[in-house]
Amino acid sequence: MNRNEEKERAKKIFAILKKEYASTKIALDFENPFQLLIATILSAQCTDARVNIVTEDLFKKYKTPKDFISVSQVELEKSIFSTGFYKQKAKSIQSCCNSLVENYNGEVPKDFGALTQLAGVGRKTASVVLGNAFGIPAVAVDTHVKRLSNLLGLIKSDDPEEIEFKLKELLPEKDWTISGHLLMNHGRKICVARRPKCAECKLIALCPSALSATNKKE
Repeated sequence: MNRNEEKERAKKIFAILKKEYASTKIALDFENPFQLLIATILSAQCTDARVNIVTEDLFKKYKTPKDFISVSQVELEKSIFSTGFYKQKAKSIQSCCNSLVENYNGEVPKDFGALTQLAGVGRKTASVVLGNAFGIPAVAVDTHVKRLSNLLGLIKSDDPEEIEFKLKELLPEKDWTISGHLLMNHGRKICVARRPKCAECKLIALCPSALSATNKKE
């Protein structure tokens, strides 16, 4: 399959997903870039639903980077305990907030490179913040995006960075941010890891994994 054919196939896949999940948006609750940054750091190895429960109270107590570094790490750990890995997350959040205060006047930078230099912020978190808080097109690769990109035959790779760049190559820039949300929604509702609902999937005719499984049964 040449580059144009790959792009056309990807276009069909995401057109179907857009129709299926017309109201899709980021699952994390936030009111500003800083809140989204903290929520995304907390979302590592934790469900968005749990993070939203935690941040509802967390953001009432701590509204700015200075608020987060004005308390002890132990105190912050208590507030985020249920998100898991709370010791490392508390440490990362306070280090991140220190950098924001010292280098960016307490503001979240809009630059990808600057974001990834912050503690607890990798390519995925930086992409989430840029795409959803600042409206700057970015592809965030989580476990659903990684799994579905491979199952749908968009790429054969377990490397999140390779997947990110491949999706950017296949999709128009305006669809970069929403592409992650669409794949995440589909991964949670239909293409569930342990029990995919292939019979209900609108992408079945375009999915080599589903077709392969069907052929094996026959």
